[in-house]
Amino acid sequence: MPRRAGSLTEKAWSFDAPERIGAEMIGIPAGEKIAFDLRLESVSEGILVTGTLGGHAEGQCSRCLDPIDQDISVFLTELFVYPDSETDRTAEEDEEVERIVDEKIDLEQIVIDAIATDLPLSPLCTDDCPGLCPECGVKLADAEPDHGHDIIDPRWAKLADRMDETGGEK
Repeated sequence: MPRRAGSLTEKAWSFDAPERIGAEMIGIPAGEKIAFDLRLESVSEGILVTGTLGGHAEGQCSRCLDPIDQDISVFLTELFVYPDSETDRTAEEDEEVERIVDEKIDLEQIVIDAIATDLPLSPLCTDDCPGLCPECGVKLADAEPDHGHDIIDPRWAKLADRMDETGGEK
């Protein structure tokens, strides 16, 4: 691979996700296409990869559990350093530096991390999703406007049994 600063390659392609990418509530399913629109540029320290990743995520709303389908687009910027470059020599042991190995760059973990960190941990079907009733589990968006439950504190339950509708003794 030539080490000329300024060499440039632009590439757009798609690839099937080998496994599900994302969080428990939402992710790109295995086998779903991930679109890459990347620019690979030779810089003095290595190969600078910039561009976007896109795909179709599926999951469920964290409040009402309705299915969610959404297209995602993630911007990616990553430097893969040449072996024995200044960045490679001065990188600390615990510092995460992507390296060019055998004149190849491995984008797999970078893509997984970029998509997974961009997806919400608690996705919502709508910003104002009311969720489910904590007492009966009915979807509150579909419930009657006056939906509610008369809940009596168990410590007062015996007293409530003794009182009638008007507040007098039984």
